[in-house]
Amino acid sequence: MSMEHSQRLEPLAKDVVDKLDTVASTARQWLANPRRLGIDALATGGNTLNSDRAARALDEVNQANESAYRKLASEPAIARVIAEDDDGHRTAYYFCRAEQGLANLGLVSYRAPVGRLASLPVGEEYVRPDGKALIVVERAQLRPSPLAGSWDAYTVVQSEDAPTVTIESLRKLLERHPELAEPVEDLVAQLLASAEASQNVIEGMKRSVITKMGLRDQPVLDQFQDEIFRLPFNRRVLLLGPPGTGKTTTLIRRLGQKLDAQFLDEDEQRVAEELAQSQQVPHGKSWLMFTPTELLKQYLKEAFAREGIPAPDQNIRTWADHRRDMARQTFGVLRTATGGGTFVLKEVNSLQPTAMTQPIAWFDDFQAWQGAAYRTELMDSAQALAGAGLATAQQLGKRLQATLKEDGPWPSTFTTLAGELPAIQAFVARLKDETDATIKAALNAQLARNRGLVGELAKFIESLQQAADADADDDQDAEDDEDTAAPKVGPGAAINAYMQAVRTQARNAAAKRSTNKITRNGKVIEWLGDRTLAPAELNALGTSLLLQAHARRFVNPVKRYVDGIQKRYRAFRKVRQDEGRWYAKAGFEVRELNPLELDLVLLAILRSAGELLQRPTVMRDIDSPAWASLKPVLGALRSQVVVDEATDFSPIQLACMAALAHPRLRSFFACGDFNQRLTTWGARSADELQWVFADFDIRRVTVSYRQSRQLNELARDIIACVGGSDQEATLPIEVNNEGESPVLLEYASLEDAVGWLAARIQWIDRFLDGRLPSTAIFVNSEAEVEPVANALNLALANQNIQVVACREGQAVGQESNVGPSSFRVESNTDNSWS
Repeated sequence: MSMEHSQRLEPLAKDVVDKLDTVASTARQWLANPRRLGIDALATGGNTLNSDRAARALDEVNQANESAYRKLASEPAIARVIAEDDDGHRTAYYFCRAEQGLANLGLVSYRAPVGRLASLPVGEEYVRPDGKALIVVERAQLRPSPLAGSWDAYTVVQSEDAPTVTIESLRKLLERHPELAEPVEDLVAQLLASAEASQNVIEGMKRSVITKMGLRDQPVLDQFQDEIFRLPFNRRVLLLGPPGTGKTTTLIRRLGQKLDAQFLDEDEQRVAEELAQSQQVPHGKSWLMFTPTELLKQYLKEAFAREGIPAPDQNIRTWADHRRDMARQTFGVLRTATGGGTFVLKEVNSLQPTAMTQPIAWFDDFQAWQGAAYRTELMDSAQALAGAGLATAQQLGKRLQATLKEDGPWPSTFTTLAGELPAIQAFVARLKDETDATIKAALNAQLARNRGLVGELAKFIESLQQAADADADDDQDAEDDEDTAAPKVGPGAAINAYMQAVRTQARNAAAKRSTNKITRNGKVIEWLGDRTLAPAELNALGTSLLLQAHARRFVNPVKRYVDGIQKRYRAFRKVRQDEGRWYAKAGFEVRELNPLELDLVLLAILRSAGELLQRPTVMRDIDSPAWASLKPVLGALRSQVVVDEATDFSPIQLACMAALAHPRLRSFFACGDFNQRLTTWGARSADELQWVFADFDIRRVTVSYRQSRQLNELARDIIACVGGSDQEATLPIEVNNEGESPVLLEYASLEDAVGWLAARIQWIDRFLDGRLPSTAIFVNSEAEVEPVANALNLALANQNIQVVACREGQAVGQESNVGPSSFRVESNTDNSWS
């Protein structure tokens, strides 16, 4: 670049560095003497706002102000745009990454609507919220850096009347060379000055060299990414694109904007506030982000930190961790130390390949089966009541039969059943009082003969607990007794065990079925022997208890429907296993659950409950007995759910994540690339993803900012070779996209491969003047990680380059280390090193 061009850019350089200095200085002054709002700032008229809520709101405002000033002090601005209005008047807009700008200095947050100006190319029009049209005539992207008490910036300038240029240092551009003004011509000084100027200001955009593993920092999005990031809050968006197109950056930027209530419109702010109050989770914390691996999670946390978004572990999670926690702690699907739950999560080979290749059909089969099974269960109970000898039972049963015969959707069915709740509760309570009195009378009679019976039974129960009977919950009658609050030890536990055992014995007698002796109740019955009731009394008692059991199925049908899904899944699996569908014939225990099976069960729970929570009447009456059982599901929902590398997740997993988005907003954003899918069960097509949301707004980005021409061509050829989806990646214009050619070693022994790898690493080290970037080596199996690391450490010892074995892909390592990591290759037909 000539000295003349450098001089043309000097006014821009001076304006920018002055602005950077002024903004940073203003921010530092505020931080040195913070002007925080007090509670009086919210007092208007005669209202008294000295409440905890007002105090918390003020504290959040003060924290936001301090956070914004800290960002401005460390990064004053990221872009400068000259825009022209219809009258030809030009205005300079500066944009910052902070959530708040400085209006008096012409500095605006990039998250604000007018921030779109920073993403538009020269010549594009932007219409401000007030309706005024602006044309971008000059655009400068800034990467500021502190320099000896002032500020400098790496700058890319695009203008309507000059070629695009990259300026390494604005300060250097402004430096004068007094030796050039001397009357005696100094050719050496001129040559040096010209060389320095040409290196500082170059035509086009300079491609940066990657020096660390992590997401590229892109302060300003391009116009297509920017449009996506500014889409309304309540949208379901899927962003697809090749590597390096800024998908994850767009996701993070969008999340950051939507978490900041000041950038939501009035309706969005109202809904966000209502959800924050009902969920008891502040809007800024009501979000979840899912990643496939722990390693990617760490990179994302770093990217979140750059954007100033707090990303604690409870918000950014791997799906494996989140599903396990939900299954254990929220929905009771997995067994715990206290004995709750049905299944044990294990990597068992319980599935046929069709379950992984046709997950949607697999889920639809189960969901239809379990819904029909539950309706049949209710119909059977209604029929039993209608055929009973008691007139009240007959009347109740006939009304319930009429409701269930309509075969309508579950939300309307449950709403109608809720109207019968008072009559059902009264019926059950009356019969229960009678049967409890009968059993207590029998126990009193036994105690009259042996006062030590309760103590002896208590000791026997303790021995059963110590034996940890794994089949205790196989007693299907126990769930109808509802003595969940009974004591676990001592006389109280013994009395409760006696009553439960007699109930089981009586029900079995009335139903003419034998008692399962391996269950807890079965063992207690065997121990009691004849110390219960006479056969005739047991039969009469059992008839009443069976009626109670049938009626109790309608006391809380919603809870039984949702909580019973896990047990219905076990029955479904047995049926389909016998049919030879979906499941392997053998190789796993009845209590063992493959992780993909757990996804299926969780989705059935979330979708079944979600259908109900979408009803405004249900949400309004969520604390009523009819709907209160949905509160654990409601508590698991968040205002926003986002997913990175979505194609690594199965459609079932993605549907689970989508079901965690609150129904008031259904705010969901996912990004990925089918050609980068690393799992055998990951989503394979847009059709599978549209099963998750029928109204998925699928957007595509194609400009790859991270790849050179050579790497882009290699990626395209690999995709074509393996039959990947056709998705052409383009390279950014006005950027020097040339890079180094890829290298390949084939059919090499481990010794030759290590030597070749060492030579490549040394070349990279020399190319970057000893600033070796983070380097990853992928091998074909976990067994190769340690040997490759050890061999490379020996080969690179003279260069003091350390190689770290990253076992199971979990360790990130230091930025200057080389890290072999295991990588599963699904189809590896040769022994290639590249």
